[in-house]
Amino acid sequence: MSYWLMKSEPGEFGIDDLIASPGRRTYWDGVRNYQARNFMRNDMQPGDQAFFYHSSCPQPGVAGIVRVACEAYPDHTAFDPTDKHYDPGSDPDNPRWFMVDIELERKLDRLIPLAELRAFASDRLDGMLLLRRGNRLSITPVSEDHWNFILSLE
Repeated sequence: MSYWLMKSEPGEFGIDDLIASPGRRTYWDGVRNYQARNFMRNDMQPGDQAFFYHSSCPQPGVAGIVRVACEAYPDHTAFDPTDKHYDPGSDPDNPRWFMVDIELERKLDRLIPLAELRAFASDRLDGMLLLRRGNRLSITPVSEDHWNFILSLE
């Protein structure tokens, strides 16, 4: 099993929106970065776990744990001109963008804020992509050691 961190803006779709989704499951659409897409398409496997991370909000941080529910498949929003994630260069016969389905494992007892994670950036969380200056990827791998340490902060 691999571990991941998946960012979402809570104003767009937050952990509570996932809780309210049918079966507490949804697709993770709209990824328009090739490296993040490649993580989903090439590396994510059903059963992998991910931190559900709230970004671009007053207090960003880890809000919950989700499970990857299926292998990556073409992101249909890229083909829909009425969707905000539409990509006119994406071809259904040769899709450019992919997504996975996720299911809620659990909401954390408390949000683990980015500021708290940064306090461990040079020690227990050294090398974590989320904490690298300039990193804006919406999906990043998380090492098992980092995963376990973050859970210990809960």
